[in-house]
Amino acid sequence: MSSSPGPIRPLPELHGHGLCLRPWDPESRADVDTWLRGLTDPEFRRWNTPLQPITDADSARESLRRGAQRDADGTGASFRIADARSGTALGHIGVNEIHPVMRRGTVGYWVLPEARGRGVAPRALLLAARWALTGLALHRLELNHAIGHEASCRVAGRCGFRHEGTMRGAIFEAGRHDTFRDAHLHARLATDPEPVLTPTGAP
Repeated sequence: MSSSPGPIRPLPELHGHGLCLRPWDPESRADVDTWLRGLTDPEFRRWNTPLQPITDADSARESLRRGAQRDADGTGASFRIADARSGTALGHIGVNEIHPVMRRGTVGYWVLPEARGRGVAPRALLLAARWALTGLALHRLELNHAIGHEASCRVAGRCGFRHEGTMRGAIFEAGRHDTFRDAHLHARLATDPEPVLTPTGAP
């Protein structure tokens, strides 16, 4: 294993748990449409506030292009979640804010409305976390979510991300860039045991 992470160009496809994770393609109309649908979904907007507004196909494509640039320079890794058999898009998972010296990153994800309740988020998180902690040689992978987002809290716990505390005023309020709210911080270390996802029902 390398002593520090570096860019992996191009990002690999990741397979496991009935899923395929592949890099987003900003020039794909289907990917742009999926990205737009995910980031304008009311439930996503309830818990997340993008730094730049995503309101139409053009802004969605530009957002994907910014993500592709982060993929290329090694500061991020953004994947489209799809069903392994059908190829149907299910959501997104990304490793963000990669710090090559501290070997740390932050993971975030969302699932399309029609794919919820099927355990997509924990399966994708296990797959992406294993890759980040081995393929990228990260030591620490963090996950945070707005307080009150119980589904995300359950996903984190099932995937071995321990709750470490509350970050005061750490993220934007829904739909605002001038007001902040608290967030729960979870983290998993490369030295933590690999969790086993049991079929106890989807979070």
